[in-house]
Amino acid sequence: MKKICVVTGSRADYGLLRGVMENLLKSQVCDLQIIATGMHLTSEFGSTWQCIESDGFRIDLRVDMLLGSDTSVAVSKSVGIGIAGFADAFAALKPDLILVLGDRFEIFSAATSAMMAGIPIAHAHGGELTYGSVDDSIRHAITKMAHLHFTAAEPYRQRVIQLGENPASVWNVGGFGVDAALSASLLSKNSMESLLGISISEQTLLITFHPETGLSCGSADSQMVELLSALEQVDAQLIFTMPNADAGGRVIFKLINEFVASNRDRACAHVSLGQTAYLSALALSAGVVGNSSSGIIEAPAYGVGTVNIGHRQSGRLKASSVIDCVPERKEIKRAIATLLSPDVQQRNRSGINNPYGAGGAARRAVEIIEEWQPELGNKKFFDLDEVASDPGRVCA
Repeated sequence: MKKICVVTGSRADYGLLRGVMENLLKSQVCDLQIIATGMHLTSEFGSTWQCIESDGFRIDLRVDMLLGSDTSVAVSKSVGIGIAGFADAFAALKPDLILVLGDRFEIFSAATSAMMAGIPIAHAHGGELTYGSVDDSIRHAITKMAHLHFTAAEPYRQRVIQLGENPASVWNVGGFGVDAALSASLLSKNSMESLLGISISEQTLLITFHPETGLSCGSADSQMVELLSALEQVDAQLIFTMPNADAGGRVIFKLINEFVASNRDRACAHVSLGQTAYLSALALSAGVVGNSSSGIIEAPAYGVGTVNIGHRQSGRLKASSVIDCVPERKEIKRAIATLLSPDVQQRNRSGINNPYGAGGAARRAVEIIEEWQPELGNKKFFDLDEVASDPGRVCA
């Protein structure tokens, strides 16, 4: 049995990895190991490790790495703590392969420890671009540490190859988030209204806004103030989900709580809804507003449009249902008005061509892992000239 260790650091990546974990659990070839870290382990972010266990998974080890601060210094120190913690965890579990997803600093710590220990890495959702976040650099760094790659679209697969990865190890399986959306057992409108404590109308918006962490980005509080000022002028029910553990995240928490306290008849806020409730809220909403990847990847699967604010998702492939705007209240209000217009609502609900595929990513990824055999020796850098001279290399 191949010991496949899945590392998850937040509600977001767990929601995407859950389908892969379920397939690994059923596999006759693989033995699933799970390490929970980051936001999963803190009450401030909902102690979401409990969601993993309630879904029937066993957490083998926990790596506690977050400090009680959201400054850039604290995040840097958390990375160091995480590297040390994962070193011990991998030494104890002795996995044959670790599977990580995305671009967050917790996952960077895990990948760094695995690389130093000589443990092969499978990386999902590489090759993407998010210019408005330091996660962009983290994602590409993990790509260079990894031995097996599962990308969400063909242009991303080509970009991973451009980074020098062996084309035979780079697979376009589609977006794991699409799998999650299409396979979810959604809650009814009545159940969601009881859970949320507000009514859900045809003018309900799901608000998910995270700090931009790029070098040229404005402050998180100034951008959030612009968003909230726009929402004050919009006649809609509002469901807020809280931001991740990024630098500047706590000020967004504070501003959201203050806004909800002044708009209790039409607004609610939740640290973590859990995957099923979040996707149910998404499916029932008229649109997503903010800068979350869920508005880019999952929302189109439900025929739901998105107002994407700022640069956090700049560079990602986007469906026609995504409306980009700058973080200024007038532009946000104008974009929301467009999103809520009857013509746009009808067009989105009639079907959206999602660049992240139509499902099946989790199953395909596990089939590849089951057949995967580690290569001996160090990775080779594949030059584009070498690939061009042998087109047969580029196959997946």
